Amino acid sequence: MSRTSIIALLVFGAVLGYFLSFGTETTRKFQAGVYQLLSPFFTSGSGLQKQITSVRSGLKSLEELEKDNTSLRVENRSLKATNQALRDVEHEVNRLRHALNYRERSVFRLVPAEIVTRDSSTWWRTVTINRGKDDGLESDMPVVTDEGLVGKTTTVSKTISIVLLVADENCKVAATVEGTREQGIVSGERVTGGVTPMLNLNFLSKQANLQPGQKSYTSGVGGVFPSGLLIGTVKSFHARELDGQAQLTPAVDMSHLEDVFVVIGRK
Repeated sequence: MSRTSIIALLVFGAVLGYFLSFGTETTRKFQAGVYQLLSPFFTSGSGLQKQITSVRSGLKSLEELEKDNTSLRVENRSLKATNQALRDVEHEVNRLRHALNYRERSVFRLVPAEIVTRDSSTWWRTVTINRGKDDGLESDMPVVTDEGLVGKTTTVSKTISIVLLVADENCKVAATVEGTREQGIVSGERVTGGVTPMLNLNFLSKQANLQPGQKSYTSGVGGVFPSGLLIGTVKSFHARELDGQAQLTPAVDMSHLEDVFVVIGRK
């Protein structure tokens, strides 16, 4: 053992003997002093531990919040889809109820039909319905909705039929105007597919002077269309060299047809 080690051991023994010579009260005071000196380090360590624990808790809360947020987003999308489905069902129920009420109060015998295909080219405008000869349909039968005149049947097979829309220029309808004695012929006009078709009421008197908003109905002349079916409302009128002409807005929106009725007679 080296000299330095011997000296250190003797110093340690002397110090230890010195402390052992203290009484109980002195020893306690010495311990209290040591603890007082070390207390800042204990406090600092305890605060740091609390901060670490708080950060860990915060991270856990953020993870839980993110999970809850994701769950709520999924639930929100599901509720939106369900809400939209319920609105669609409500719309369908209201539409069918409205159609049923119209069928019950109508003076005509009506066969309900559904649009299965449509042709909206520049040259003609037709739709195909899922009713035919097996349902009592024939050519040149009026087709209507609760809003007004749609057109007439043309080609009729056993189970389907072609309907020529009133917006087609080849569909001619004898018409009158409410509140007047004016009579004329309604026909469609050739337009491009993206343009809403209008109706022309021709062969009016030059003095007709029809006003916007006046309604035009079928007159019953010609034997195809019974009288009293709403065709459209007057948009404008102008006198020509030999007669007067009115432009009508169709009563039925041809671009959104879903269900129609075929008039097969009177009740």
